[in-house]
Amino acid sequence: MGRKAKFDKTATPTGPGRKAKKQGDPTFPKGILVKEEKQLSHRQRQRAKKRLLKKQNLSKKLNNIQKKTDKDVKDIINENNTKIITKQTRKKMKHLKQELCENNDLTNKNDKMEFDNKKKRKLLDSDTDDENVITENGKEYDSDEYDQNEEVDSEEMDQDGEESDSDNDDNEDDLLPVEKANIKLKKKQEKEQKLAEEEMHDMTLQQCVFTFPTDEELADVTNLKDVEQRIKDVIMILSDFKRLRDVNRSRSEYMALLRNDLCTYYSYNTFLMEKLMQIFSLDELVEFLEASEVQRPMTIRTNTLKTRRRDLAEALINRGVNLDPIGKWTKVGLVVYSSQVPMGATPEYLAGHYILQGASSFLPVMALEPKENERILDMCAAPGGKSSHIAAIMKNTGVLFSNDVNEERIKAVVGNFHRLGIVNSVVCTYDGRKLPSVIKGFDRVLLDAPCTGTGVVSKDPSVKTNKDEIDIQRCCTLQRELLLAAIDSANARSESGGIIVYSTCSILPEENEWVIDYALKKRDVKLIPTGLEFGAEGFTSYRQYRFHPSLKLTKRFYPHVHNMDGFFVAKLKKFSNIIHRKKNEEDEESFD
Repeated sequence: MGRKAKFDKTATPTGPGRKAKKQGDPTFPKGILVKEEKQLSHRQRQRAKKRLLKKQNLSKKLNNIQKKTDKDVKDIINENNTKIITKQTRKKMKHLKQELCENNDLTNKNDKMEFDNKKKRKLLDSDTDDENVITENGKEYDSDEYDQNEEVDSEEMDQDGEESDSDNDDNEDDLLPVEKANIKLKKKQEKEQKLAEEEMHDMTLQQCVFTFPTDEELADVTNLKDVEQRIKDVIMILSDFKRLRDVNRSRSEYMALLRNDLCTYYSYNTFLMEKLMQIFSLDELVEFLEASEVQRPMTIRTNTLKTRRRDLAEALINRGVNLDPIGKWTKVGLVVYSSQVPMGATPEYLAGHYILQGASSFLPVMALEPKENERILDMCAAPGGKSSHIAAIMKNTGVLFSNDVNEERIKAVVGNFHRLGIVNSVVCTYDGRKLPSVIKGFDRVLLDAPCTGTGVVSKDPSVKTNKDEIDIQRCCTLQRELLLAAIDSANARSESGGIIVYSTCSILPEENEWVIDYALKKRDVKLIPTGLEFGAEGFTSYRQYRFHPSLKLTKRFYPHVHNMDGFFVAKLKKFSNIIHRKKNEEDEESFD
């Protein structure tokens, strides 16, 4: 612990203490003190060699021209003993000298760098003990490895024949030779892949030799696989029509052939297929038709008046039902994949804990956003799925008017309401168009209008063949009248509402955007966001028709995109209870 004490007074310490001794000068091994400078890369060295060769060739050319001029002018001498040289030779000499000067300026720097680097290498090689070690950029390599890496670089240079920019060289200086070789390999592979893709594309184009079928082949359809292949071929030709088309055939002929094939393969009538071809692109059309052939998964809605979704799921799982929540967008829906018992006969169903309801039927009620203690009207309520959903959200408060014109179907509404425990509802059977003359002043109105059902083909395949233009016109006129009646039934002065939700299970614009656009012109209403998180935007233009720009706030749902029935939802807000009769009558006359 510390220095030993010396009690002898006569002895006085001389010189520095043990801790005060100065440290000696540092010693370094040979070769480390050599000042490091930037070394040339392999490519830079090759370039320097090329410049040297070019310089030598130019000087040789100069000498040759000089010799030729000397031979030609030997005999021709002036009085002053001066040689006569032609203008052409002078020009050549000047041009070559200029090139030499430029080359000298460029190569001097690189030559100096090379010379310094060679000196350093000699010093380092002489200082190192191992003969097989070569240092480059402060890193050590075995001589065999170094030679191999140099050979790889030189081979790549010979094959590519391309010189990269100086910026790339500076970046590559920091990389190991193995890394450089790896980068070059990747570039080669990319080139080969591009070439292979181009060859494959050319091969597919060559293979796509499509010949139009004869009338006899079209009349006698024996194999559906041939029709399916023909559909794929025609869609491929139409996707790149200029390159793949038959010069003697027009686009309309290809479209007519495709329409006939789709009608035969999917069993649609020509009218409905034409409508679908106008709505969707060709690739999306096939997806829609395929999705419409498949049944949608079974979905159930939890009755929150009697139970919670978690408790219901546990009870059904115990009964051997395989289920999951539908998605994040709903808190009451469950999708059923498989069940060991019939879902319409379980004790939970009979107790009114849930109702069988399609996922798309949740959407209009979610857009309506019912509040407690409100007066709400459901104009087309049967069989009662949406009405019961509204009553559950209202928690059996307020008044719910569930109306349907069909007395037979209204029995299902009464039965479901009794089973589900709904007590705030008034069930009635009026014609929806005449309801405003019976009762008005509702805070919110839901109109799930009757339609052609083009969105629920998987449930009702008869839609493919039994719908015609007259059916669509009838539906359109009925939907317009019902929507105007729904708007008239709503109260614009309602503190919490004045909301009308219009929905259909059709994807035709004639039954959706067309009807809404008509209502915007007839009544003092405006479209507002539906509040639904997903779904495609409504059409603002369809063929030669143009609709109100606010129609993009409406939502469309497709079976091939959202895995639910085709559906349309629009949300309107009423701003005035005044109806301009004269203007409406004039519009109706002009429309008729």
